[in-house]
Amino acid sequence: MQPDDMVKKALIKCATGLSASETVEEFTVENGELKLIKKKVTKREIPPDIKAVKLLMDGSGDLTDEELEAEKQKLLDMLKED
Repeated sequence: MQPDDMVKKALIKCATGLSASETVEEFTVENGELKLIKKKVTKREIPPDIKAVKLLMDGSGDLTDEELEAEKQKLLDMLKED
């Protein structure tokens, strides 16, 4: 997938809202082995982002090239986190 396609896909996710989950696990060492003692899964809904909707509807909107590049990098970083 091309970086531009990845950015557009991330922008669409931001514009339409999404759900995210985070898993936190706690381990202990028992007899020299790791043992899972606690697991917590948190799910949350992220509402649609109006700026992302505007960007999609207006094309590039009123952003400068530098602002667009910064937004692109921010969205790419978000994709890497997922």
